[in-house]
Amino acid sequence: MYWIVALFDEKTEQRIEEIWKGLSDNNISFYGKEIKDGRPHLTLGSYSELAEHDFIRLMDDFYLGKRSFGITFNAIGTFLNYKTLFLSPTLTKELSDFHTHHHEHFHDFNSTANTYYLPGEWIPHCTLANKVSNEKLSQAFKFCLERQQTLHGKVTEIALIKLLEEKDGIIDAPIIYSKRLNG
Repeated sequence: MYWIVALFDEKTEQRIEEIWKGLSDNNISFYGKEIKDGRPHLTLGSYSELAEHDFIRLMDDFYLGKRSFGITFNAIGTFLNYKTLFLSPTLTKELSDFHTHHHEHFHDFNSTANTYYLPGEWIPHCTLANKVSNEKLSQAFKFCLERQQTLHGKVTEIALIKLLEEKDGIIDAPIIYSKRLNG
């Protein structure tokens, strides 16, 4: 399994990690600890299989010269039936176009793509809590509502992540390639 993700500027990443830590410290969700070396992100695409070398070469070419852009998280949401709480960014034209252009450029890989991340299906989100009970989901929602304000940041990097192993509730899914966006 592979994910292509948008990563944030350092300040935005730290703010989201503080939420993860608060949820963990309050015994609500341990999402921030469940992914080894995990970083806050928006998933742009998910693929069951990839020709890594070809994808990385295309990724390098496609993202060369692309500029970083602003992102605003101003909503908290949940996916029905998935027990996931997330920050939801404003779906600006810039973010929508960025996502759509990615999938247009990498269309040869769409046969192994998870349809939830394709244009027209995608719900951009940054996960805060995942696979929690209804009670913990309610606690996470309340925790975030009481502490979180609108978060303004930037998308500064695009990364390819590969799932290596799931063991004892920990997912090892390192970044195997990333491309900084021009600032």
